[in-house]
Amino acid sequence: MRAPPRLVDTGFRALNRFHRGVVRLSRGRLGRRAFAMAVIELHTTGRRSGLERTTLLTVPVRDGDALVVVASKGGDDRDPQWLRNLLVRPEVAVTLEGVRRPMRARVAGPDEAAALWPRVVARYRPYEGYRRRAAREIPLVVLEPASAES
Repeated sequence: MRAPPRLVDTGFRALNRFHRGVVRLSRGRLGRRAFAMAVIELHTTGRRSGLERTTLLTVPVRDGDALVVVASKGGDDRDPQWLRNLLVRPEVAVTLEGVRRPMRARVAGPDEAAALWPRVVARYRPYEGYRRRAAREIPLVVLEPASAES
């Protein structure tokens, strides 16, 4: 049985605030890694509000300067808000290891996603369960340095 959407959203927001607080209070000594993956702060622009929105995400795949994140929302049937924001405004920023840098976000195409998924699941097995549980295709988002050609 799935939790009601409102409860899922509240839980994700609370977890994100707690994690961000740990990172800030420890001045980055804690919370930079989770489940053997780097943790980033993804800074998007709200598609309606125009305000900066920040969420913490794990990075299961790194290819040079490109980072891959999973828009799973824990296997929820709805896309996370950060994904909706970057689809409208793909110019984002990422804070990794205390350094903020401009990036450009894009959703991996079908062939690219098919090649990336085994690497994602090898890094964190629960992502495969999220894929099975969700009634949607879970997007993989590639974050590339803003100066890179898309």
